[in-house]
Amino acid sequence: MPKPSVTIGQRKKIALIAHDNKKTDLLDWVKFNKGTLLNHELFATGTTGKLLEKELGCEITIFESGPLGGDQQIGSRIAEGAIDFLIFFWDPLEPLPHDPDIKALLRVAAVWNIPVACNRTSADFLISSPLMNREYTRMLPDYEAYRQRFKDRNSIRN
Repeated sequence: MPKPSVTIGQRKKIALIAHDNKKTDLLDWVKFNKGTLLNHELFATGTTGKLLEKELGCEITIFESGPLGGDQQIGSRIAEGAIDFLIFFWDPLEPLPHDPDIKALLRVAAVWNIPVACNRTSADFLISSPLMNREYTRMLPDYEAYRQRFKDRNSIRN
């Protein structure tokens, strides 16, 4: 049986997030990569999204601020297949009250096998990849056995 997969189009759906101490880094990176980013559909959380719209001069889908659920909204879109790519400049030295949300977002990105960059260097490598400007077949993990486990458990209880 073939492995499940999904084709990521030439125009990627990219989520951009930055913690407060990393917003300047993300803005600098966005300025440098403006030409490439404008060829893709962009999403962002709260304040980061407003800053990016101003910098890029384009409309971005903006969710809530991270602590108000924006990280969770982006995670939900990843699980739905509506976001292909995550650029998340997070601050590893600053404990934040919404750390569980951040961990959940990164876990969802790993679960659904999407590319993730957490700093400028990894973002540079991803955005400069030849795969960035063409379709790509992303293999999806086969979670059917996992899903079936819960169906079987529920049928035993009923």
